[in-house]
Amino acid sequence: MSLPLPLQRFTPARRLPCALMLAGLLTGAAQAQAVPAAGVPLQRPASEGWQACQALKNDPAAQLTCFQQWADSQSPAAAPAGTAAGKPAPTLTTAPANPDTGQPAMPVLVLPAMNSDAPDGKPLGCKNDQYGVLSRFWELQRGTDCDTFSLRGYRPTSLAVSASDSVNTQPSSTAAGHTALTAQAYGRTENKIQLSVRTKIAKGLLKSGPADQDDHDSLWFGYTQQSYWQLFNGGLSRPFRNTDHEPELIYIYPHQIPLAGGWNYRLSGLGLVHQSNGQSLPLSRSWNRVYLMGAAEKTLAGDSSLTLQGRVWDRLRESSGNDDNPGIENYVGRAELTGAWQINKAHSLGLTMRHSLRKEARGSARLDWMVGPASSSSYTGLRYHVQLFSGYGDSLLDFNRKRTVLSLGLSVVDW
Repeated sequence: MSLPLPLQRFTPARRLPCALMLAGLLTGAAQAQAVPAAGVPLQRPASEGWQACQALKNDPAAQLTCFQQWADSQSPAAAPAGTAAGKPAPTLTTAPANPDTGQPAMPVLVLPAMNSDAPDGKPLGCKNDQYGVLSRFWELQRGTDCDTFSLRGYRPTSLAVSASDSVNTQPSSTAAGHTALTAQAYGRTENKIQLSVRTKIAKGLLKSGPADQDDHDSLWFGYTQQSYWQLFNGGLSRPFRNTDHEPELIYIYPHQIPLAGGWNYRLSGLGLVHQSNGQSLPLSRSWNRVYLMGAAEKTLAGDSSLTLQGRVWDRLRESSGNDDNPGIENYVGRAELTGAWQINKAHSLGLTMRHSLRKEARGSARLDWMVGPASSSSYTGLRYHVQLFSGYGDSLLDFNRKRTVLSLGLSVVDW
């Protein structure tokens, strides 16, 4: 079959350039149809995302319109105009000119921070005060997570002046070679210094979830150091009378168990703790123990709440030749109960009691009263701290000596 004469002249060598020309004309026509008329906003499918807007860098006005449309596409349909479920709307501002580069002043769109809020509108982040005391402290929920290996406060970090009814001038122990040979002229007024930190070394080991309210278990390492410094004792060259070191490994498992009276059982825990004073004989003191713990809380009106935390422990046995302080658990105790009343964000009252759980009852009681500065509006930070202690074990060196100590000073809590 012969082709018409005009088509016969389209040899293969001529057909390719013509095809390319025809494709170019069709593409140009399509692009001409896509260019919006003056004053008509540029419409781009939401599926193209912000990358499509970034490609319009040579046309600032079109790029700005594109970004606005993309931002609106991220808002739920039910959200009010200009907002995303109540979140701040994108704002328009002007970037100043840069004479060094010749860049003129131009409009820019400032988008709100993404993922800064939990699904319920509560701000995400460490120490979020919208959550309960125990959730904040132990990071029990995703919305309170500070992530692993961030440094946080554990017990109060304190600097105080302490006055006692007696001071242990010649510490003793029933272990051979553990009694001081001579008495020291220690004063009953001294400085008490405490440093206490912790970090979460693992999370989501047995329990986790993607939602803000989902509970997460965690593994922590804590360290507390407490020193008694004879600052006012110039006659002895102001020595440190004793310093206790207490590293601790803590596993926390969260719960949500409603209890009577509006209480909520929030966590169980398992811990391993070593405590020693790092001294040589005859003043060396140390012991190791493993403990179980549990805690519950009750929310009151406003910023007020109650918490209860209990611990029971068992000493890890040592040989008689390595035991610096035989029977320490008969003095310091085998169990501890702490009750705390968070009166408001800056004001708290706590009571800690220890008991030997034996017929010959020994132990201790400690009352802590903390008040923040007038400007304080957070559960964390600086506090004026009053502490009253009575019983055994105020320090390892005094494990078998009963005394009463009043301390006045400053503390930083849960920083």
